Amino acid sequence: MLEHLFGSKTRLKLLQLFFRHPDRAFFVREICRAVGSHLNAVRRELSNLETLGIIAVTDKQEVPEYDQGSERAKYFGLQKDFLLFGELKSLLLKAQLMEEQAFVSELKAKGGLIKYFVLTGIFTDEPQTNTDILLVGKVKPVSTTKIIRDYEKAIDRPIRYTIMSEDEYHERKEIGDKFLYGILESKHVIIYDELNTI
Repeated sequence: MLEHLFGSKTRLKLLQLFFRHPDRAFFVREICRAVGSHLNAVRRELSNLETLGIIAVTDKQEVPEYDQGSERAKYFGLQKDFLLFGELKSLLLKAQLMEEQAFVSELKAKGGLIKYFVLTGIFTDEPQTNTDILLVGKVKPVSTTKIIRDYEKAIDRPIRYTIMSEDEYHERKEIGDKFLYGILESKHVIIYDELNTI
């Protein structure tokens, strides 16, 4: 949807990358890997964003010690004093929420008889959690995997998901399973709860 507004899928991916990591700077080949686009397309869109004042070349000394490029690598970082910074950030966030809602709706509609549906991990900024999605019930693994893989492509991030039968969920909860309680005790969002866990 937003790629039509911005005129380029690569440009949208770059904006999402920079706004997801506003305090980081990236070198060109690292950006290509992160957004899964060709070098020429990335260079063209970096030039466009630089002309607009959204990003700028950043001195290497200002870059955190993440994935260092060569001495000649040119680093790009987000310009937080860009006039429309707040509006652009808000627009990207709303678009992300809309994509998440569509993804959740599709999983509920096509993923089988889901009794309990929880989002955590990357969805709630809890990267230490062992999974991002917990689905309990008579879940259709093939349909579910396809929906999740399609969404991974849309957000350019891997998603970890866990499927349990209702019996397995109750058994694990009864014995105090470390994996399950790690999910339930972390920050999470319950999308659907037919098990009345609350």
